[in-house]
Amino acid sequence: MPHSSLPTLSPSPFQAVLFDCDGVLVDSEPITNGVLRDMLEERGWTLTADECMRIFVGKAVKDEAALIAERTGSPVTAEWLQGFWARRNVELERRLVAIPGAPEAVRAIHAAFGGRIACASGADRLKVEMQLQKVGLHDCFDGRIFSGHEMPRSKPAPDVYLAAAAALGADPHRCAVVEDTVTGATAGLAAGATVFGYCPGGPGHSAAQEMQALGVQVLFHDMAALPGLLRAESPVSG
Repeated sequence: MPHSSLPTLSPSPFQAVLFDCDGVLVDSEPITNGVLRDMLEERGWTLTADECMRIFVGKAVKDEAALIAERTGSPVTAEWLQGFWARRNVELERRLVAIPGAPEAVRAIHAAFGGRIACASGADRLKVEMQLQKVGLHDCFDGRIFSGHEMPRSKPAPDVYLAAAAALGADPHRCAVVEDTVTGATAGLAAGATVFGYCPGGPGHSAAQEMQALGVQVLFHDMAALPGLLRAESPVSG
């Protein structure tokens, strides 16, 4: 949807809201990392589920190719990545669910902002589109989905958030970014946005203390609270 057709006012000090996908909209990280852990073990690198999460959560597997090659002694080939994505997608299609409260929060924010929202993920576009379809949120983001795989740099670089803001005609400093990992929050802060740190605890999400140490000032643990927080908070001046 062209940004020229979107309203310029919203009941919030923010011009637009930019959502991460994995861990914010969909509970995908335990599924994806489970597949990755199994495939790394097949190559001789044995990790616990927690260790795999700690190393890879919030990051694109292709961006960690050097680390995987170092620890397994085998190069990360295009064929191996395609195999990972295929196995991952099968499990996501079978088991993926939405983050509790996310669909309701997204629809409320979509209405409040007149559609001025976007999904800006570090994942590949096929995965993002498939996941949003799976949990019934694709219509809220149709035409405003951005993949870090299509940017010069993926998260923690700010490129995907800057691209999303530009497409919405929004000043990045007047954007709210919703993230649940240090990697993603780093990208949002680097873009100049105000980061809302979703910290529910549990696997796949960075701890609140890590987010605070990074400089994230707004933390919350329940998606139902997000629409109200967006009305109450002011953008961080930059």
